[in-house]
Amino acid sequence: MINSRNLALGAAAFLLLAGAGITAAPAAFAGTPGGTHASDRNSDFDGDGYDDVLTGAPGGTVGGKKGAGYVTVQYGSASGIGTAETLPRVRTAVFSQASAGIAGAAETGDAFGAAVATGDVNADGYDDAIIGSPGEDLGGKADAGRASVLYGSASGLRGTGSVSLEAVEPKQEAGYGGAVAAARFTAATPGDGIAVSDDEGVDLFSDEGLMLRVTRLETVDAPGGRSVVPFHLTTGNFDGDGYADLVVSGLGLVDDEGVRGRSVVYEGGEHALTYARDLTGGPSAAAGDINGDGYDELVTGEEGSPESGGLVSIRYGGEDGLTDLADELTQDSPGIPGTAEEGDGWGTDLSVADSNGDGHADIAIGAPGEDIGTVPDAGAVWVIRGQERGWTPDGVRSFDQNSTHVPGSAEAGDAFGAQVRLVDTDDDGRGELLASAPGENTGDGIAIAFPAATTGITADGSWLYGGGSFATSGTDALFGAAIDE
Repeated sequence: MINSRNLALGAAAFLLLAGAGITAAPAAFAGTPGGTHASDRNSDFDGDGYDDVLTGAPGGTVGGKKGAGYVTVQYGSASGIGTAETLPRVRTAVFSQASAGIAGAAETGDAFGAAVATGDVNADGYDDAIIGSPGEDLGGKADAGRASVLYGSASGLRGTGSVSLEAVEPKQEAGYGGAVAAARFTAATPGDGIAVSDDEGVDLFSDEGLMLRVTRLETVDAPGGRSVVPFHLTTGNFDGDGYADLVVSGLGLVDDEGVRGRSVVYEGGEHALTYARDLTGGPSAAAGDINGDGYDELVTGEEGSPESGGLVSIRYGGEDGLTDLADELTQDSPGIPGTAEEGDGWGTDLSVADSNGDGHADIAIGAPGEDIGTVPDAGAVWVIRGQERGWTPDGVRSFDQNSTHVPGSAEAGDAFGAQVRLVDTDDDGRGELLASAPGENTGDGIAIAFPAATTGITADGSWLYGGGSFATSGTDALFGAAIDE
């Protein structure tokens, strides 16, 4: 149920017309000024000026319930992030559905933390956390799913006063909360809008006592009758108008090519969020200003691209929004280490932010299916530099768990690179790299933090942590299955 501090259901809806896209109702979403450029990712829960990190462990055991799931919070500081094991003075926290104030109960298979996002939902200057639990059973319907909003404060995130977001009509195995996002979509309300997906569509919420519901983007019928099943939600300011645009990425039919990655873009504006276009590319996506011109770029990853073992596409932003043509990268592109092989999963996850302080966002790319030598699916990550002309093959770096200075070792099924994030937790203008391996130790999961130097990401000084580093159960937790972008 939605509690008394609710995001109540409103009558306004988005209308979806084949060939015409979506038009928003007059009231829509808003939030913190400034859009969603890579340098302003809305992840400061305690308002101290340092980015914080939200990580999901959807397989975690809580109160003896396997797969109930939890999330960890690492608060940024002048020293960056850590755990009690690495930096005793840094602050951390753990939340689950057993935490006071959070709706529901920790139950087997809820998968709390399967998706995470942040944004200032109530416009109080403290960023809030949106957490998906797609395995939640509701009204006798298995895996109907829900999402929870935990509010930030001067002391950080709190469970008290949290809000539960559910589908108006929960459906069996719909997986509501499978993807979440938050950003300033319009000026209609003071807080950031929230987007929550299930396997059929996306709902939009705002913290003004009103829920605006997308007409279910029922498998997102895009122009031409194509359909997109949502897997991922991301935001970016592609036209530089100060309002975030929403990208729904997933899989869909592409002409005669069969099922491929597709994305649908909805433009933010002063009064409404409206359909803009549909594109090839997905189901992963990220956004940031790679060429430093004040417009975000959209980067999509198609890890199952049949001809390449993974395809990463970059579409550049501008006054009129995203360009039609994309730069397309594979492991066979000039300057990219490695060789494109079927099953690599290159582009399974992406992050875009400045890692060397030169004013151009860089691209982190995860390939959890990459074989390291003869070790299958050990996984690897790449960081590709941005510059004025866009991405550059100069200075590309790649890391795996057999790389010098990287902790651990490459093992079958680790899936290192399943999640990547570039985040500036010490406010020095350079985003460090977090890369997770949720398959580590047969599903316990870990994350590795890579420092950011003036020359970019380095393995020297990298360190490893997992669910057990937060005085909670790390067994089969799938720690790092989700890291907020």
